[in-house]
Amino acid sequence: MPTDASGLLSELIRFDTTSRYSNLQLIEWVREYLAGFGLTSRLTYNDDGSKANLFARIGAEDLPLIVLSGHTDVVPVDGQDWHYPPFELTAGGDGRLYGRGSADMKGFIACVLARVPDFVRLAAEGKLAQGIGIALSYDEEVGCLGVGRMIDALIADGVDVAGCLVGEPTSMKPVIAHKGIAHYRCVVKGRAAHSSLTPHGVNAIEFAARLITHIRKLADAEAAFGHRQPLYDVPFTTMQTGLVRGGVACNIVPADCEFMFECRWLPGDDPQRLVASVADYAATLEQEMQAVAGEAQIRIEPVVYSPAFESDPSSSIRRYVASLCGCEGGAGVAYTTEAGLFSQAGMPCVVLGPGSIEQAHRPDEFIEVAQLQACYDWLGRLADELIQPR
Repeated sequence: MPTDASGLLSELIRFDTTSRYSNLQLIEWVREYLAGFGLTSRLTYNDDGSKANLFARIGAEDLPLIVLSGHTDVVPVDGQDWHYPPFELTAGGDGRLYGRGSADMKGFIACVLARVPDFVRLAAEGKLAQGIGIALSYDEEVGCLGVGRMIDALIADGVDVAGCLVGEPTSMKPVIAHKGIAHYRCVVKGRAAHSSLTPHGVNAIEFAARLITHIRKLADAEAAFGHRQPLYDVPFTTMQTGLVRGGVACNIVPADCEFMFECRWLPGDDPQRLVASVADYAATLEQEMQAVAGEAQIRIEPVVYSPAFESDPSSSIRRYVASLCGCEGGAGVAYTTEAGLFSQAGMPCVVLGPGSIEQAHRPDEFIEVAQLQACYDWLGRLADELIQPR
């Protein structure tokens, strides 16, 4: 097996771990790689056993851990215009390595795995004052669904996590806060009718549209009058509708419409106040619908919830990052990571990793070789910090 970051990344990219597929082949490959250095991995599975998280520790059992965390799943390539094979790492001759997940976030995982021989050597020599944990998760891209089971297992086992580095692509610049995200499904049930008899039906699309307009008004109010935090690239809480389905034919009053909407909120904000407003207006619309068709209804279902995140400035991981990056603060971003769930569980976090978030989810996703090297070097300096008395 390769042990350099580029070679390891090439191996990781070969596994098509799009969220709709299993990640078990990649997880088993990593487990075998770690076993080659004498490390034991613990897997936690999803309900049907088709996906797994992996956790391994380096260092004495009684040492508090600095956890290096990454997700193994990637977004689809469907409908994207790729000029390179997405599941084969390709050097473009421009200092870039192309492939799905190269930036988001198999590049970070490759750097961590490349440093394992050094981490294991330091542990064998008894030099680590804090241990190192390796945490790989599933289904981050569809709502941070997998990592919670790993966190629960760590808590159940009494693992002492002093800090967590979530290696999302930040161009190796620390992110110390991000918004939370929640997705909701709204199902509108009306009554079908021939379009020449529209008053006899209840048009589910039109009532959904009124509710979508209400969501837009809430979003506009937040943008104009809501709390603002200049730390963030989008400095206010946002809402938007991202998916709509409904109708059968143009001459049929549609009985069904379904849409998805999301909210991304600042730390300290309460997204439920906005969702409650949507639910209250939905109840008003439902009464209007039922005046024509008693069976009509509007149902709102939570689908995804991942909390907002703010880093603890007094944590050891913040001190390490400040020392190694030569900075005291960091950025706040609108996208969401697993740091919110680690932090909610009492595990202090910083988000920092190689590659640019601007490349994530795009065709011809790439990571610069210089970014891989910068991350590999940074992890080496982190190891040096961990052998110093604290």
